[in-house]
Order: sequence, then C-alpha cells, then structure tokens
Amino acid sequence: MIKKTFCAAALISSLIATSAFAAKWHMPTPYGDANLPTKIAHAFAKEINEGTAGDLDITVHSGASLIKHPEIPRAVKTGQVQMGEIFLGIMGNTHPVFKHDNIPFLASTYEDAEKLWAAAKPEVSKQLAKEGMKLLYVVAWPAQSLYTKAPVNTLADLKGLKMRAYSPSTSRVAVLMGTTPTTVQVPEIPQAFSTGIVEAMITSPSTGVNGQAWDYITDYTDVKAWIPKNVVVVNAKAFKRLDEKSQKVIMTAAANAEKKGWEGVRAQAKKDTQTLLDNGIKVVQPSAELLQELSAIGKVMVKEWQEESGAEIDTILTNYSK
Repeated sequence: MIKKTFCAAALISSLIATSAFAAKWHMPTPYGDANLPTKIAHAFAKEINEGTAGDLDITVHSGASLIKHPEIPRAVKTGQVQMGEIFLGIMGNTHPVFKHDNIPFLASTYEDAEKLWAAAKPEVSKQLAKEGMKLLYVVAWPAQSLYTKAPVNTLADLKGLKMRAYSPSTSRVAVLMGTTPTTVQVPEIPQAFSTGIVEAMITSPSTGVNGQAWDYITDYTDVKAWIPKNVVVVNAKAFKRLDEKSQKVIMTAAANAEKKGWEGVRAQAKKDTQTLLDNGIKVVQPSAELLQELSAIGKVMVKEWQEESGAEIDTILTNYSK
C-alpha cells in the first residue's frame, strides 16, 4: 500500500513538473480571427502544441489585442513576446528588402508573387536575422485593389482625395497617384471613412469584407496592383533556447502554414470579391488608361527602390527575372 501511494505521488509530481516547465509563448497578430492569416496562425499554434505534447503552448492574440501592429516588430526583437505576425511592408523604413511586395505591378498574379517571394526570401531572412528575428513563414493577402465612393476611370478621378496608407510604400503610391496619404490601421478603417479621415484605399477584398466596406464605399475597381504578405517571425534567442525536437516541430508547422497560405489565398480572393458584390458594391474591371497609369507608377517605384539599396534589391530583381 505504501509502495502504491509512493508511486502515485511520484506520478503526480512528475506531471506537475512537466506542466510547470512547459513553455508559454505569446504571438500577437494585428488581424481579426475571420482573416485567413489569423486562421492559419491558430492552426500553426495548435500543430506546435500537439507536436511538442504540450511542452510549447503558443497563444495567438488576434486583432491587435495584445500589441498594436506597428509595435510588434520591436516586441519580438526585444523578447517582449516570442513570436509575432507582421505585415511585411510596415518594416520598409528599417530596410528596403521589406518593400518588395508593395510595388505596383511588380507581381500582380499569385504565380508571380510566389516567384517574387522565392527571389526575396534569402535577403529578407538575412535582414530579419540582423534584427534578432528568425523567419518562420509568410501568408499572402489577396491582390490589392481600389475602393472608392465613386467610379474611377483614370487617376484624375482620385486627385486630391485622402488615401489610406499602411506602409511606407503605400504612402509613396498615394503621393504618386495625386492623393494625400493618411496612415490608418485595419481596425480603424470604418471609423476613418465615416469621419472623412480617408476617402479611398487600396487593399484586399478580405479587408473590405471584414470591415464591411459596403457601409461606406460604393465602388471596387479590381486593379490587382500588388500581392503583399504577412510574415511570422520568432525571437532568435528564444528559438535557440528550445531543444532540437521543438525547433523541428516549429519549422515543420511553419512550412505547412505557408503552404496553406498560398493554396488558400486564391479561393479567399474569389470568395471575398463575391461578398463585396453581394452586398451592393459595384465591382468593375479597371480601364486600360488606369492600368497604364498605375503601371507607370510601378516603374517609378522600382527605380526608386533600386536606388535605396542597390546590392540586395538587384539580387532580388535578378533572381525574380530568371
């Protein structure tokens, strides 16, 4: 009897110890649970939890509920949180390689976007490593198109409007379009339109659906200007402190997450564009003149991008053109 009691106590003690030493990580993301990237983030965290038998428990904090979007890169770098999801373009001020997917018409199909990512990934990884972060995976957004309160046939129809911006590159696009860039993060979009802070935006159909754009927008011109990405990163020191098995589980889950993203974004784009249409937004194809004007802006931005940092950018463009 004493022996059985001792064994039971030892087992309970062992379980308590295992629970006590389980790592509890936090992963903020700026987007709500209805978005494809956030759904993938939850699945990613679950796969890691199961793969490590609960030794690594990751909580996804969606909708900027833990940390505001612009502050997530610093929070991961400094170890305030172990992981984070970031819109890649918002780091464009720290290094030009983070701007590669915010340039109009450099890659406006999903096939080209995958090719561009393959070309940019090594340089992005290097820069993240310099900043104390390790790249895990990316999830692409549906192609970015134009939301307005009136039909747009040429850039002249937008002149003087206040355009929502969400990264250094989108601010530059707004200026080149003859509009005034105004930084507004995703959760603030409905109020920004309602109060006149912004009057137009270029963003994904998913962002429009999740923000119920039909309440404040009438027209959606499907220009498919660029296909940006979210990047999920981990604090490099935190990752190194994990045992080899846990590291492998994370990297396998990351590869699975990125695959789901590229597969899911195409279907998500079609579904969300139809939802915009179903809710009364006029979905139209762009005029040839508008496409020509936007393409010219893209060429200007590629040139400016190359001038910012020749070596890394030239490497990306050379690999992309192969």
